Amino acid sequence: MAFFCMILSWGLHAVIFLIFVLFIVFLGYCLYVKYIHLKYDHIPGPPRDSFLFGHVYTVRMIFQRDETPHDTLLKWAEIYGPVYRLNLMHIVQINVSCPEATKEIMMSLKYKKDRFLHNKLFSMFGQRFLGNSLITVVDNDHWYKQRRIMDPAFCGLYLKGLMGTFNEVAEKLMDKLSEVSDNKTEVSMRRLFHCVTMDAIAKVAFGVDSNLLQNTSPFPQAVETSLKGMACNMRFMFFQFNPKNRPFIREVREACRLLRTSGAQWINDRRAAMQNGDDVPKDILTHIIKAAGEEESMTPEDEECMVDNFMGFLIAGQETIASQLTFCLMELARHPDILEKVKKEVDDVIGMKQDISYDNLGNLVYLSQVLKETLRLYPPAPGTSRDLLVDLVIDGIKIPAGVTCMFNTYVTGRLDRFFKDPLTFDPDRFHPDAPKPYYCYFPFSIGPRSCVGKTFAQMEAKVVMAKLLQRFDFNLLPGQTFEIHDTGTLRPRSGVMCYMNHRDLNK
Repeated sequence: MAFFCMILSWGLHAVIFLIFVLFIVFLGYCLYVKYIHLKYDHIPGPPRDSFLFGHVYTVRMIFQRDETPHDTLLKWAEIYGPVYRLNLMHIVQINVSCPEATKEIMMSLKYKKDRFLHNKLFSMFGQRFLGNSLITVVDNDHWYKQRRIMDPAFCGLYLKGLMGTFNEVAEKLMDKLSEVSDNKTEVSMRRLFHCVTMDAIAKVAFGVDSNLLQNTSPFPQAVETSLKGMACNMRFMFFQFNPKNRPFIREVREACRLLRTSGAQWINDRRAAMQNGDDVPKDILTHIIKAAGEEESMTPEDEECMVDNFMGFLIAGQETIASQLTFCLMELARHPDILEKVKKEVDDVIGMKQDISYDNLGNLVYLSQVLKETLRLYPPAPGTSRDLLVDLVIDGIKIPAGVTCMFNTYVTGRLDRFFKDPLTFDPDRFHPDAPKPYYCYFPFSIGPRSCVGKTFAQMEAKVVMAKLLQRFDFNLLPGQTFEIHDTGTLRPRSGVMCYMNHRDLNK
């Protein structure tokens, strides 16, 4: 009996000691949070929801209500100015809409990519996702080696030789739209644009005929699942520890595994074909493998990074181009005067030709303005971030080192201090003679770490949209919403449901 009493006494003392240790740890954490407040509270910002959690509750409620968080960030920028603070427990995030600071930080490699973002996107729920791709990699030397390999494959001169493939893929969409028109059925343009942009990337970049407009494939669903997983992984701190989320987490892992395995197989097959002297497509993948072969050293991690970049290009490229095209069609349908003007330009430049040439793209000036204005109001990838490792003064406010600076082109694109009547869709803002936006418009980011595929994206968008405008009239299905849905990237919530009709070219 005495023995059991002694054990019970020891157990009680252990529990008391553990409670005491946890109390000391909690007290220490509270003191650290107080120190963070003292260090950064001179920076303006919305009132905190609580001492310990900061603005976590507000942010959480935005996501739970399925709202667009960027609208809240825009409202705060209007209230608190070009530099304001958010507290997420002990983490401080500085939101910047100051063009001078944007130029200073984004145009320099001195300010590295956000390490938190890298950690969240490197893997998802234990499965490698974007890894050390160009989108996520933090180390500048590692980034530069990858960029040196990738850059030549994405220059305009090289892409010029791929115009035939752009036309071929876009023609498949025109065939599908013709079928929709003949059957007089409604169609989700977001779904069709997602299929055609994935077809384009698979064909132009990797020489694979996916033809998703006619065939079933697990790829679109895998990309969709990966994007949903990315959003959950970034937004909800303890998402993976909730037992209810385990089935979805398994789906995300399987989706990432499918995409990465397919990418690795495509890369290995192409490399083997090149080593055997077989005829291979002169596409982006061939160019990248050749460039990688010219590097003095390629480590196993470098090889894995080729798959990382396949993932980044496939997911980010497909999603962002599709969303841009969908938003563009939505706005054109809502603005008949702009639609008629851009149709006239397409008719004047292309006429009745089936294939669009590289020179034609340069002459579609007003269409370029329409696409740029679409990205101002609806940037699919609305923001980027940098870690601030040195003290900096932004707009007269001292920002101590140790924070992440967020730059949001959705916010700056809708601020009236940069754009007059910012919510009005006006392509003339981007007329060649109009003043260029000064570091407040960056849908593909800016500086040395801007999107390597931006030329590819806009060539594809122009070819697809020009062909569509050349051949079809379209009307929005009545009653649908024009709200924005944030799934990690921005897309129209309704999917932009349309009726399509063949154009009467004899009018």
